[in-house]
Amino acid sequence: MKIDLDVEVLADNNTAATYNRALFENKKTLVINLMSSPGAGKTTLLERTVAELGKKFRIGVIEGDLATEKDADRIRALGAQAVQINTNGGCHLDARMVAKVLPEFDFDDIDILFIENVGNLVCPSGYDLGQNHKVAILSVPEGNDKIPKYPVMFRRTEMVVLNKIDLLPYLDFDVEMAIEDLQGINPESRLIQVSSRTGEGLDEWLTWIKQAYNQNIER
Repeated sequence: MKIDLDVEVLADNNTAATYNRALFENKKTLVINLMSSPGAGKTTLLERTVAELGKKFRIGVIEGDLATEKDADRIRALGAQAVQINTNGGCHLDARMVAKVLPEFDFDDIDILFIENVGNLVCPSGYDLGQNHKVAILSVPEGNDKIPKYPVMFRRTEMVVLNKIDLLPYLDFDVEMAIEDLQGINPESRLIQVSSRTGEGLDEWLTWIKQAYNQNIER
């Protein structure tokens, strides 16, 4: 008898994702799954986002890392609820991991939940966590080759946030080429440009989140 382990693992994951999604929908919580390679600036972007949106929205964050609570501590310092998941070597979060930590949140007191996935451009894209939206974060220092080299990630996300644009004058990164590559892989996606360090372009990112939240409430 042949057992396809990939199919079995994903089946278990999708069952957990269905459970997560039902909870999020019941509580009208907007859930955004953030994915990127290590060092792209996910946590810094989250810090900026929490600082701005926390004035109006109640925010929770699930932090995924191989080890330590460093990123969760950075988010807690801003007053948001944050729970750390350490995968101890695993390259991604799955829906079962997320389901296990959901009881640590009071979803009657959360409008938006961000899930910061483990830094990796391969594994995280294949796992449904029950989220409303998948967002990929790309950074200028990574260069122009990441979108065509990792097409599955960018095919499965509806938005790409190009971070660290304050470095564009100093690095050989072609924004128009990145947009063209993204459109060739996923015409339904969009690319927005931000600098988490300076705040440039952050308004467009925050506006998208607010619109997504309003659409989620209206469902």
